[in-house]
Amino acid sequence: MKFFVGFGRLVMSRVGKMIIEIPEKVSVIINSDFIGITGPKGTIDISIHKDMKVIQGDDTLLVERPSDSRNHRSLHGTTRQLIANGIHGVNEGFIKELEIRGVGYQANMQGKYLVLQLGYSHDIFFEPPNGIDIKTNKTEIVVSGINKQLVGEVSAKIRSFRKPEPYKGKGIRYKNEYVKTKQGKTVGGATA
Repeated sequence: MKFFVGFGRLVMSRVGKMIIEIPEKVSVIINSDFIGITGPKGTIDISIHKDMKVIQGDDTLLVERPSDSRNHRSLHGTTRQLIANGIHGVNEGFIKELEIRGVGYQANMQGKYLVLQLGYSHDIFFEPPNGIDIKTNKTEIVVSGINKQLVGEVSAKIRSFRKPEPYKGKGIRYKNEYVKTKQGKTVGGATA
């Protein structure tokens, strides 16, 4: 996010003013309170605030706001980003990758359930919501879907079953996530 200093105050760069390009295989239908987006990966409906106006060009979309009030400015950028995420989701999809670390820790798919063995006395059975696809190969979990928010929520839920612990780093973490580790207690003591 860029900030520009002008006349003693900070002004954020305007995300909402950026034009959204519509890829070739994606179609957009604008209604009064939502936008329907269809692409190769599926269909998604994005609700829009009644004050925001979406203008469709040949292969572009532009979101306009009625005033420069703080509320309208924040809605402007959010609405634009939600629409852009929807278009990206139906065209290419979103992916979150997680990895499992720890002896005996693993994940498998049994039917529609993700089964996690994480050192507890019982296995954890997780049923993904509609629109989410989960693939696993023992120590890696790939969560994919067209809804960016839902992919993020499901990934966070899976990670919450066994967060990485700070001493050996055992647990579920996002791929390439840095986990700060603590030094364990030393045996013995300082000699006098």
